[in-house]
Amino acid sequence: MSTEADNLEQLLSQLPEQIRGQVKDYVEFLLSRKKTAKRAGLKQDWAGALREYRDKYTSLSLQAKASEWRGD
Repeated sequence: MSTEADNLEQLLSQLPEQIRGQVKDYVEFLLSRKKTAKRAGLKQDWAGALREYRDKYTSLSLQAKASEWRGD
């Protein structure tokens, strides 16, 4: 085991049993958050949504139209 792991184990052994349970819960939470972050990817389901306007508008006029639709 590494020195860091040994130090952590030594610190944990000094904690009361109830607090060790809280530490375990927190570590499990951190691990689940890490797994969730890996799964989350960039969605691009909007890509091509304005395809029908490609020949009618320039990118600048589309930007203005989008602002108009949003009520900006």
